Amino acid sequence: MFVRHAEPADYARVIDVVDQWWGGRPMAAMLPKLFFIHFRDTSFVAEDDEGLAGFLCGFRSQTYTEEAYIHFVGVDPEHRGSGLGRALYERFFAAVAPRTVVRAVTSPVNERSIAFHQALGFEIDRVDEDYDGRGEARVLLVKTPISEP
Repeated sequence: MFVRHAEPADYARVIDVVDQWWGGRPMAAMLPKLFFIHFRDTSFVAEDDEGLAGFLCGFRSQTYTEEAYIHFVGVDPEHRGSGLGRALYERFFAAVAPRTVVRAVTSPVNERSIAFHQALGFEIDRVDEDYDGRGEARVLLVKTPISEP
């Protein structure tokens, strides 16, 4: 498995599989190409001999200098449970150090995502019932301080 910084050319490959990796849920609109252009130093792609195996898109906050945010992560279902997700997060943690806080957001129905984040040391900050618009609840997660998971 090889993990490297995301490049603009990776966007098409990611968008081609993201809905499929989410079990058919329409997720592609939540991942704009700008992450592959403007946030390459904090966004990563994982590849194996077969091609794309996973990705993580995140950034350092420009508003809160001690914080960073993981926007979108995907791992090919065939690679789940292999440690690839953890490896992508560890690359992100290293890239944003010495930031002391990392934030992420997930849907309340995505129990696997919540459990995964908690296994990495994230805590539930709160559930915001209207985070992404009226009736669009999200679980806000926070990891502080950044340390080895």
